[in-house]
Amino acid sequence: MFPSFDDLISDAVVLALPMRVRFRGITTREALLVRGPAGWGEFAPFVEYDDDEASQWLLAGIEAAWLGPPPALRHAVPVNATVPAIDASAVPQLLERFPGARTAKVKVAEKGQSLAQDVARVNEVRRHIPNVRVDANGGWSVDEAITALRAITEDGELEYAEQPCASVEELVSVRAAGTGVRIAADESIRRAEDPLRVVRAGGADVAVVKVPPLGGMRAVVALSAQLADYGVPVVVSSALDTAVGMSAGLAAAAALPRLPFACGLGTGGLFVRDIAVTGAAVDGALSVGAVEPDPVLLETLAAPADRRDWWLERARRCHRILGSRDLPNFV
Repeated sequence: MFPSFDDLISDAVVLALPMRVRFRGITTREALLVRGPAGWGEFAPFVEYDDDEASQWLLAGIEAAWLGPPPALRHAVPVNATVPAIDASAVPQLLERFPGARTAKVKVAEKGQSLAQDVARVNEVRRHIPNVRVDANGGWSVDEAITALRAITEDGELEYAEQPCASVEELVSVRAAGTGVRIAADESIRRAEDPLRVVRAGGADVAVVKVPPLGGMRAVVALSAQLADYGVPVVVSSALDTAVGMSAGLAAAAALPRLPFACGLGTGGLFVRDIAVTGAAVDGALSVGAVEPDPVLLETLAAPADRRDWWLERARRCHRILGSRDLPNFV
């Protein structure tokens, strides 16, 4: 049964989590947590997203709290370290937050930074972690992407380059350029009306999928099955989730038949404090399981009243949108 809005927010908590480094232009991550019969769920679309897009994130939170996870096929999920667009000198200290990680995703193509800075950051990561992938968040043109990938691979291989350009057509061109680097699609899947379009067009070797924007764990599992028909493997990643949201990502990854790459579900290390004390990675992998927020931390990390009101009103609008849709998992 799909919950009413009153049921949805009866135990809702709005949080403001301080971050260790700036990431996606923010230093505080806000999130709304809801509690249902199956546990906790998270609603935390980035503030610039409109209500239609944000409603998918609410659906994912409701699924977690009211339905719980799909059946698990594994008990732990390998995860990558996440390196923001920081100075190369700051990389060693940051990587201490990801014990045992054998894969790192490095942010590149940051506005105001140079390719030389990207190369230096990647090379410093390579000194500590054997497998490196980069994420440009669509920040390069085709020519810039080709030049950058060739420069970055002069001193070592890349596992893949995530969303080097913004459009599907650009990804196809970069993939056809013969850089020797796999191309992974992220925004071209999670923010697309047709998430398979980039694969059909020949623009991706790897698909990066996230639970909240796709509408839940079961949606990720279903999409992954479709991608498998095209021979495209999946990497489950986070959207800078709290421990509650991260548990949903881990549950989705645990439900997949194949998981050839480490997942991007280790971003909890970017928070000064999270809302639950979860187990540290063991040999670069995180355990799968439900998360119960610490009541003291929920109180300590509570957002100011005006921000709580803002999030509740946003949730109300998104709940209204979901109420107009056919939601088969809740029939």
